[in-house]
Amino acid sequence: MNMNFLLAFLMFNGILCAQSDIPQDVFIKPLKIPTVFAGTFGELRSNHFHSGLDIKTQHRTGLEVVASAGGYVSRIKVSHYGYGKALYITHPDGHTTVYGHLSKYAPAIEAYVKEKQYLAESYEIELFPNPDELQVTQGDLVAYSGNTGGSGGPHLHFEIRDKNERPMNAQLFGIQAPDHRDPVIKDLVVYPLADSSQVNQSQLQQKLNFTKQQDGTFLAEKIRAYGPLGFAVGTIDQQDGANNNNGIYAIETRLNGEKTLEVLMDKFSFAETRYLNRMIDYARYEGERERVQKLFIERNNPLSIFKYEKDKGILNLTENGSNAIYSIKIKDIQDNTTTLVIPIEIKKEEILTPKIDKTTPYYVQADASQNFEVGDWELFIPDGAFYDDYFLDISAKTDALHLDEDLIPVHKYIRLAYDVSAFKPEDREKLFIGRVSYRGSLRYEGARLEGDQLTASVNALGDFKIGLDTQPPKIQSLDFTDGKWISNHKTINFKITDEATGIKSYRATINGNFALMEYEYKKNQLTYAFEDGISQSGANDFKLIVTDNVGNSTTFEATFYRK
Repeated sequence: MNMNFLLAFLMFNGILCAQSDIPQDVFIKPLKIPTVFAGTFGELRSNHFHSGLDIKTQHRTGLEVVASAGGYVSRIKVSHYGYGKALYITHPDGHTTVYGHLSKYAPAIEAYVKEKQYLAESYEIELFPNPDELQVTQGDLVAYSGNTGGSGGPHLHFEIRDKNERPMNAQLFGIQAPDHRDPVIKDLVVYPLADSSQVNQSQLQQKLNFTKQQDGTFLAEKIRAYGPLGFAVGTIDQQDGANNNNGIYAIETRLNGEKTLEVLMDKFSFAETRYLNRMIDYARYEGERERVQKLFIERNNPLSIFKYEKDKGILNLTENGSNAIYSIKIKDIQDNTTTLVIPIEIKKEEILTPKIDKTTPYYVQADASQNFEVGDWELFIPDGAFYDDYFLDISAKTDALHLDEDLIPVHKYIRLAYDVSAFKPEDREKLFIGRVSYRGSLRYEGARLEGDQLTASVNALGDFKIGLDTQPPKIQSLDFTDGKWISNHKTINFKITDEATGIKSYRATINGNFALMEYEYKKNQLTYAFEDGISQSGANDFKLIVTDNVGNSTTFEATFYRK
């Protein structure tokens, strides 16, 4: 074989490999029970796309989790929030599988993690084992399912990532659940997008009605429209075994049969996931709890899930007196399909409901950094904090700041600073910036003291206020009191709470030695397991210190006895 032919062959073969279907026989399901999804890939969540599959565990914890393919444990992360106890396995083909919300690791991995936690004297830890330390083969027990971290109930969060750590739709690899149900359309909204635009003699967005037809398609009410406009749809998918509101896989839109937009939930990067707030109608979700995704691409929307677009998916209707048909086709990964048709009469009419633009002294630009001084408050808004240019309603009254309403998405953190020079020096360390809830209570946002300025970074608009927290956390022993024998206990548990600013840290010792406490924030509970071997026969001096976010601390001390 001559060299030129060999090179051509290799190049052609590489192209074929790049275009080949994702393999269906590399990964197996990570649980040994029938697969039912609580959540699917790309599902629209608060501030992010869901990056994996949430697999139901029959309302139980402690089910065996197995390696979906052979490889080595490349990362272990234990955190209070997020994925809780998580495990990452890197495979020979470059993919990585992720297993989250675990209750415990398999014995060898658990011993490895415990040793590192005790060395670091920290429950929260992130480890990157060498490739030869924790090798696994397909089907090996690697962990037990749980409910740790930000989980709303027992389940396994499972991901497949590519070599660049981008999460991929694991259903494409064959990790699927039985599904014979078509996607569900819940809401349909139309948006006039320019000063020349109108829908039904209005320049305001409108929610449209639709009905199911005999052929299974859906037909929306006919609209009269002119100029540039776009649509948004609220849609979910469900599988056979559950009624969870899961994410869809694909959306295709057409105008008079010509494709205008294609959305595909095959993979994305974590760097882009917060742009979900640009794709959805953020104000509608925050104001009415209706989550609709726009079928047109606005400024500052770099999402890679848009696989095709013509004119950014925007319809430019200018042929006055003619008619058009706009269609939305929604599919799940098993090709169950729902189609919605919107008939449009292109008609320029007198505008009866005009758009009213608000103006304020505070104009923010999406592509510029800006500083504002409002009373005793200073605001720094970085370049890229907003997707569009806005006039914001900002006002201050003594220690309270009104920063518009949480109807405009914030992409980057805004820095708030308040002049605390009027406060007593001993009080300044106990001050914090809190977000005012609809009930009037304060939720801790930050408490960094820089000279005479108290600062916090926030990523949503709303009302803020200065709070003073002088109350220490509360500690309640759930298992023993001072001087008690607890030889039969496998664990000791404590409830820890702090109403004003929340728990920042905790540390326990037994006979002066660090004792690892697992923190389950959803239950406000700390747990120590005697299997760690820190206690001794006879008397044991226990000490627990809990500190809140402004430095108030509480100490619990007691002696317990064990045989």
